[in-house]
Amino acid sequence: MKKPKYKRVLLKISGEALLGKSNYGIDTNVMDNISAQIKEVVEMGVEIAVVVGGGNFWRGVSASSNGMDRTTADYIGMLATIMNALGLQNALEKREIWTRVQTSVSMQEIAEPFIRRRAIRHLEKRRVVIFAGGTGNPYFTTDTAAALRALEINAEIIFKGTKVDGVYDKDPKKFKDAKKIDKINYLEVLKKNLRILDSTATSLCMENNLSIIVFDITKYGNIKGVILGEKIGTLIMKG
Repeated sequence: MKKPKYKRVLLKISGEALLGKSNYGIDTNVMDNISAQIKEVVEMGVEIAVVVGGGNFWRGVSASSNGMDRTTADYIGMLATIMNALGLQNALEKREIWTRVQTSVSMQEIAEPFIRRRAIRHLEKRRVVIFAGGTGNPYFTTDTAAALRALEINAEIIFKGTKVDGVYDKDPKKFKDAKKIDKINYLEVLKKNLRILDSTATSLCMENNLSIIVFDITKYGNIKGVILGEKIGTLIMKG
């Protein structure tokens, strides 16, 4: 059996990926798909932490552009990520995978506060740690939270799971001639304004030489594939 390429990873799951065929909320089929894929990885001995977005429930930037106070809109978005984290926890524990939800927003009745050493200890015990609440600060996206948490737990790489199979030179939904990029460096992502990650997250990864793979998480087997080092999605790395 092929051995995993990585020992400890951080998986960022976009809220939009959890929509599936729905217009709002969580598609339980998608959640079951993702939880089954994560179980495969855990059973391979890989330590995995997860950061979840909240775009399937709420997008702070959109609400702000429509007149809501940006700080308030972002706090609502943090609550949306906690809902997704609890949904993922439930799906994983149905599959007998032990988990811990840690949140940067104090909510002790349903989740632990984020404590770096405790998170690392959970990972060492083969628990899946789900980070919710973003960074706990407005004006920062869950992409930035993923980069920050990955560095704090000493993850080897970030896997960003989305509904698309990688990074394209332009929006593949709008342009039929859009070309998929297999490998790109951080500076190109920033210069071309590709928006697959926000600029703060990209800069943080660049400064700390933390690679990112963007891939389609909805396709069964892709999480295991990227863990094994298969050529899936787009690799973002130092040039």
